[in-house]
Amino acid sequence: MPIYEYICEKCHHEFEALVPNSNSVPEDGCPKCHSAKLKRKLSTFSARVPSGSGCAQAADCPHASHSCGCGCGCGGHHHH
Repeated sequence: MPIYEYICEKCHHEFEALVPNSNSVPEDGCPKCHSAKLKRKLSTFSARVPSGSGCAQAADCPHASHSCGCGCGCGGHHHH
């Protein structure tokens, strides 16, 4: 079962829930106020770059050199 992120339109509580498919909503509603007025949030995901292909998080590094020291994990430590 996939996990989705929801926000309650009544009390604005944000939570995650396992649901059978993308068209489903949590059966119990909001875990805080039990409202059925829920909105699914847009979730993000990450992907790993295979080892040996350069920067481990090159796609996330905002700098072209990928050795910037910005904390992206690419190993660079120089500052501008």
